Amino acid sequence: MPDGSVVNETQRRVREDALPEHIRYRDQGCDIYPSCLTCPLPRCRYDEPGGARALFNQTRDREILHLRRRQGLPIATLAHRYGVSRRTVFRILRKGAS
Repeated sequence: MPDGSVVNETQRRVREDALPEHIRYRDQGCDIYPSCLTCPLPRCRYDEPGGARALFNQTRDREILHLRRRQGLPIATLAHRYGVSRRTVFRILRKGAS
């Protein structure tokens, strides 16, 4: 500084784009899990396109694909088991084929 005074570490201004370890952070979680730092989701619900619904649907979609391909369950059975329409099952199968 021009006047020669020493700047205390706590008086330094923290950059807006600083990493989390350099700022004060209150881990308040979200409505799915109370703590961000120990959340079991593979990605934050706010970082995932489609939000939490998309994260939960990924697991459901993998199960539907597996049951259809490996066990050959009918479309109607899969739709009833997962509480979705037949059309949704067809969309999941088409998306999984690509």
